[in-house]
Amino acid sequence: MSQSMPLSNTDVSVSQPSNKRKHLFALLAIAIAAVGGGYGMYWKMIGSRFVSTDNAYTDADVATVTSQVEGLVAEVKVGNSQKVARGDILLKLDDTDAVLAMRQAQADLARAQAQEAAARSSLERAGIDLQRRKALVGTGAISGDELTQIKDGSNNALAALNAAVASVALAQARLDRAKVDLGRTVIRAPVDGVVARRQVQLGQRVQPSIPLLSVVPVQDIYVNANFKEVQLERVRPGQPVELVSDLYGSKVIYHGVVAGFDGGTGAAFSLIPAQNATGNWIKVVQRLPVRVRLDDAELVAHPLRVGLSMDVTVDLRNKS
Repeated sequence: MSQSMPLSNTDVSVSQPSNKRKHLFALLAIAIAAVGGGYGMYWKMIGSRFVSTDNAYTDADVATVTSQVEGLVAEVKVGNSQKVARGDILLKLDDTDAVLAMRQAQADLARAQAQEAAARSSLERAGIDLQRRKALVGTGAISGDELTQIKDGSNNALAALNAAVASVALAQARLDRAKVDLGRTVIRAPVDGVVARRQVQLGQRVQPSIPLLSVVPVQDIYVNANFKEVQLERVRPGQPVELVSDLYGSKVIYHGVVAGFDGGTGAAFSLIPAQNATGNWIKVVQRLPVRVRLDDAELVAHPLRVGLSMDVTVDLRNKS
């Protein structure tokens, strides 16, 4: 009857590390499988349904206020950060010259109207005289030459009246222009918003088309989200968006929709565009600005300002 040989200490020490390695490899395989399963679940539930970026900033169509006439600043009624409504007076220019010009135009119009009235009266008299002389032609009291001269005089009176009418129209146009220039000495807010970048000062002489200040329509702020081009395959206008501002943090979530896409990337419209045709070209993933329209009620509850950072997440499940 054979007997098994007892294991030596060396055999036991060799088998224990081997079993331990197998156990570790099994744990590693389980961990990899768990990570893979978790990522697969994340991609199915979230990753494939949303795209997000933190390269996003608030923006608005800022109104730049300029003067349309030259003049001396007589009064400035607003300062930076002040809220204004459309039509509110921002500043006034000295209107002395404009008032004098309007009075001169009024006098010119009155003189032209008087000349028109005199020309009209002369034409009426010439017409009456012509009709009276025509009646005398058959009696031989006047000759044909005299009648011709009277007709010429009537035609001249008509020409004078037409010239007077034209003078009245010109004088009226000059008066209208003077009134417009007088009205332009009062500069008003073009939109509702907040005053920013005020450069004009009291006593300054301003020129037309020189920026004086800006009005930011904070109630119409939108977001430009700069997504990577590889993220935009399934992004469409009308898709819902959730946004978080660094100003308020994650406790305030804004809602909006994708309004549209810019016509080109930021690099395409830069002052010095990339020269992609050069020999040392390196491909760089570009970003395309996507405009997001925000909910008006949420903007009223939590106002934003231009240039603030935002985190943007687009829901891709809506394929509109």
